Amino acid sequence: MSKRKKSEGKPLAGQELLDRVKELESLSKEEKARACGYYTVTKDGVERVNMMKFYNALFEAEGIELDNSQKPGGRGGRSASYRISVQSNGNLLIGSAYTKQMDLAPGDEFEITLGRKHIKLTQMEKNGAKK
Repeated sequence: MSKRKKSEGKPLAGQELLDRVKELESLSKEEKARACGYYTVTKDGVERVNMMKFYNALFEAEGIELDNSQKPGGRGGRSASYRISVQSNGNLLIGSAYTKQMDLAPGDEFEITLGRKHIKLTQMEKNGAKK
């Protein structure tokens, strides 16, 4: 086995991680993870490579977000599914995920057009004209 350069201190992250992985292109994925510091040593002295942390760090470095985790101070909630159901009182509720995505504000008005099997909402300007 070839001698590997261990990362000093914490595992590599960000651009430093991406650059190091490119340098190590000839190694296996486990060897890359180990060389970037994504391993632990057990009490028995056995090295265990943490591939999940390595992959998550790579995704983060590339700007790929796999989950919808909120930033500290942010609010949780459901993500938009682009489907709604008629409520027991007959109302249709359009959630805040959609209104935020469209930058709608309280008081914004819409014209409702009923089709055979659809409902179309057309946003109105403040003066009553269609947008």
